[in-house]
Amino acid sequence: MITLSSDFGSPYPAAMKGVLLSETDARLVDVSHEFPRQDVRAAAFWLREVLPYFPPAVHLVVVDPGVGTDRAALAVSAGDAWLVGPDNGVLLPAARALADDGGLTLFEVVVDDPDSSTFHGRDVFAPAAGRLHESGADPLREAGLLRPADGHVDLELPTATVRDGGADGEVLVVDDFGNAITNVPGTVLDGASEVSVDGADPIPAARTFAAVDSGDPLATVGSHGNVELDVNRGRGDEWFDLAPGDAVSLEVR
Repeated sequence: MITLSSDFGSPYPAAMKGVLLSETDARLVDVSHEFPRQDVRAAAFWLREVLPYFPPAVHLVVVDPGVGTDRAALAVSAGDAWLVGPDNGVLLPAARALADDGGLTLFEVVVDDPDSSTFHGRDVFAPAAGRLHESGADPLREAGLLRPADGHVDLELPTATVRDGGADGEVLVVDDFGNAITNVPGTVLDGASEVSVDGADPIPAARTFAAVDSGDPLATVGSHGNVELDVNRGRGDEWFDLAPGDAVSLEVR
């Protein structure tokens, strides 16, 4: 299996699939091509949450604001998976989750001049992912197509500060439903019935959206284990006037 993730929308992913299908018989699975454009941190968060649910695979990731620059191309061995993509940090949170404390091995993909300086997904990363799927790393190292990475760009998602009676954190991402997903661990809501967000009037702390009326706000714990600020059948980002990167202070009671 080879998974594909990008911020390309359509039709660019089809070219990457064409390259892969020309070189492999892999099953191709799209994770998403609708990650927020050029938002490395948002893509890193979603990949960390999604990729561990896959069986062994090569994960091709292209969210690459630095395409065409001297940033390196990476192949990361993590547990029984490989991740291939730009050296901008986007691979690392998911790689650490896939490694399950087993450590990471990072290689630089040795790249000839690609056909395009703006489409390394097709010309650099897809060929590398296909070769890894077909032959593994050792033949690529022997052929001079992989070499140990001499340093890399890391990305650590920020952590919240948990204190008595609440937490201070920030919005990591907003999903397509408008749910404002914070970095505050869901345990902050344990035993809470209400939450005050940034000093505003308290809202319910609930396990399900249906616990409040349609159009009403709530704080809940999402499937990722973090506190979300949501609206039942509405948009939490608009209700709370929040965007990714905004600071959030929660008081629970």
